Amino acid sequence: MTNEITAPAPVALVIDDEPQIRRLLRVTLEANRYRVFDAATGQDGIVQAAQRRPDVVLLDLGLPDLDGLVVLQRLREWSRVPVLVLSVRDREDDKVAALDAGADDYVTKPFNSAELLARLRAALRHAQPAGADATFRSGDLEVDLAARVVRKSRQEIKLTPIEYALLRLLVTHAGKVLTHRQLLTEVWGPKAAEQAHYLRVHIAHLREKLEDTPGQPDLIRTEPGIGYRLIPKD
Repeated sequence: MTNEITAPAPVALVIDDEPQIRRLLRVTLEANRYRVFDAATGQDGIVQAAQRRPDVVLLDLGLPDLDGLVVLQRLREWSRVPVLVLSVRDREDDKVAALDAGADDYVTKPFNSAELLARLRAALRHAQPAGADATFRSGDLEVDLAARVVRKSRQEIKLTPIEYALLRLLVTHAGKVLTHRQLLTEVWGPKAAEQAHYLRVHIAHLREKLEDTPGQPDLIRTEPGIGYRLIPKD
């Protein structure tokens, strides 16, 4: 007889004041091997996050006691747990504010369960820090983060320092939306936070070098009005 080692089920904390949503999420997540805890208020959610130490948090913005952004900010004071925002708020400003405050992703209600589960899997993958010698692969793209070498179809691609800095950010947060402000401040510094035209130019150059069809990018996706997301491919 062989002994199989099964990875422990990830723990999900749902912070949402709607009983129906909590019930739906519990059924969906438990059917996909998550252990689920929930909270109906922001304050209880913060307490449970400290006690349960979840692997991922699903957070509503419209809570009865605290705005979800406040809950997110308080969580980020001491925790890097992946946070996926679930909200009926679908304005670009709300999405940008949540992502800038430290959310890993943003899904509007009503949501598709399959997409939600895929976003959760991505968030959990990102929470596992890659080693200093990690190599990222997506389709025919290979990024050696230690050697700072980028290859496409085994051919080395020459990138400028700015292009590489942008690609490295997108790669290390693959699947996650990075806002214009996040990318600009990380690469150019805080004084460039409003200079979105810098970003458009260099993202266009990256796409010319890395995408099969730059005019219809399937690697570096635009999130209109918000930022960019690198989509990993098998």
